[in-house]
Amino acid sequence: MESAAALQQSQVSAAVHAVRSRIAAACERVGRNPREVTLVGVTKTVPAERVRDALDHGISHLGESRLQEAIDKMRVLSDRAPTWHFIGHLQGNKARRAVELFDVIASVDSLELAERLEAGAEEIGRELRIHVQVKLGDEPGKHGIAIESLPDLVTAMDALPSLTVVGLMAIPPRRPDAASSRADFRLLKRAFDDLRAVRPEIEHLSMGMSSDFEMAIEEGATEVRVGTLLFGAR
Repeated sequence: MESAAALQQSQVSAAVHAVRSRIAAACERVGRNPREVTLVGVTKTVPAERVRDALDHGISHLGESRLQEAIDKMRVLSDRAPTWHFIGHLQGNKARRAVELFDVIASVDSLELAERLEAGAEEIGRELRIHVQVKLGDEPGKHGIAIESLPDLVTAMDALPSLTVVGLMAIPPRRPDAASSRADFRLLKRAFDDLRAVRPEIEHLSMGMSSDFEMAIEEGATEVRVGTLLFGAR
C-alpha cells in the first residue's frame, strides 16, 4: 500500500504538472513561450513538508502573505533555496524584517512603505527587488495604488537606491463576468507597457491566480500566483 507521504508527493506532482500544462496551453493560444511565465506557488497555510514536495517537483518560486508563517517555513526549508516573494499587505513596522527574508516584495503600494524598505535594505547592505501593487476597481479591503498615480510613485522611488522596481502586481476585484475581469487585466497590461517604454528594467507583470491565471496569461502576465490548484482548498 502506498504510504501517506508517497501519496502526498504523487498528488503534488500531478497538481504541478496539471498547472504547468494549463500555462502552456494558455501561452499556445496567444503565441507565447511558456518559459516567459513564472509560476509562483502560494503557500499560505500550507505545511512546510507539503511545500517541500512542491519544490521537489519543480516549483522554485514561493509566495507568502504572512510574515511569521513565512519565517517558520523558511526555518524548516533552510536546506532549500527557492525565490521567496512577499505577496501580502506589508505593515510598515514589519518592513525591516521582510527585507531580511524575502527576495521580492511584491506588494509595495505607497512611498512611505518604500522608504521603510529602503531604510532596512540600506542598513543591511542589500539591494531589493520590488513590485508595485496596483488597485484595480474600488473593491473594499483591497490594497494598491490607483493606476493613475503609478507613474509618480515609480518616479519618486528613483530616490531610493537600494530598491529596484522590477514589476507590477494586482489582485483584480471579483467581477460578475469574464469579460469584465479580462478588461482589468488589459488595463494593467497597458500601464505595464507604458512604464516599460521608458523603464525596461520593469520586466514582470504579476497577475492571475488559481481561478483566472489562464486569462491573465492570455493578456500578458509574466507571473501567476497559484495556491489552491497546487495545494488544495484552504
